[in-house]
Amino acid sequence: MMRLFSPRKTTLMFVIRDKTRTPLENLEPVLREDIQKIWDFVPKPEAHKETPISEFFNVEVVALSSYEEKEEQFKEQVANLRGRFFHSIAPGGLAGDRRGVVPASGFSFSAQQIWRVIKENKDLDLPAHKVMVATVRCEEIANEKHANFSTNEEWCQMEESVQFSPVTGFGKRLSSILNSYLSEYDSEATYFDEGVRSTKRKHLKEKLLQHVQPAYQSMLGHIRSATLEKFKETFEKALNAGEGFSLAARTCTQSCMALFDEQCKDAVIEQANWDASKVQDKLQRDIDSHIASVRAAKLSDLTSTFEVIFVDFILYKRLFCLVTFFDWGYIVFANMKYCTSMNMLNGWKKWG
Repeated sequence: MMRLFSPRKTTLMFVIRDKTRTPLENLEPVLREDIQKIWDFVPKPEAHKETPISEFFNVEVVALSSYEEKEEQFKEQVANLRGRFFHSIAPGGLAGDRRGVVPASGFSFSAQQIWRVIKENKDLDLPAHKVMVATVRCEEIANEKHANFSTNEEWCQMEESVQFSPVTGFGKRLSSILNSYLSEYDSEATYFDEGVRSTKRKHLKEKLLQHVQPAYQSMLGHIRSATLEKFKETFEKALNAGEGFSLAARTCTQSCMALFDEQCKDAVIEQANWDASKVQDKLQRDIDSHIASVRAAKLSDLTSTFEVIFVDFILYKRLFCLVTFFDWGYIVFANMKYCTSMNMLNGWKKWG
């Protein structure tokens, strides 16, 4: 038990055949007590005289029904027990702890490193060796998955298409592709050291997200541009329909910003914690700028029209003063021009 290698637990399984009506919960404590007595009498080094048996062994007690009395139940229990032997290295299997286990895919590299350590006369520290093997193999698996993703046909088509136009179902489709490669990594790296495996998975995820982020930003850019054009169109229609300027600006802005938020949901990538707030802010600034430019243009048109009519009004008024006789038809015409000028002035105040 006392080896240069860090100790690995061994499973001690006690199988009770032809279990009677006595519950296993009553039989197991008695058996464990006997095992503990045996362990207490086993000669041990001074440093481990008080070490409990659980430090070196996983003790399990299994009971099987009587074959003659309960044949079907017996066969079922045996089949379950057989499965634990067949899958002994899987989590929950009979191989004890897995602190020193190296998966078959890493055996060649592991054997080379063991031989190198032996030749250099170093202490054989299997946990450190296991971490080293896991680091190399998980890195290789992660690089392989990243390379495969880079050449994935569906992703390449999406990456090219999104440069020119929005891609329908962008977020859901890309999330599915990313998830498939992360799942493949999990499957191939499942038997390596958990800490190393998790770290390399995190790095793989970060590399994949860095790879797809430009496409995500392009998608948001298309959504922003389309939403801005939609706003310009609906805003112009509202004004042409006679809706008040402030009301039209407010309602069109609210509806288009809601449309932007809804379309951004289609671009969300499940594996990324990104948001579209910066693009949303830019869209809001663009809308505000367009509203300001339309207001300025409308006011400019009204001002120009008012100035022309006002000049006409002054000329007509002067001409009226020079006339030495009263032409009632002319007076009516001059009054009509005056009323038109007043209406334009009121309109100018409205846009202001």
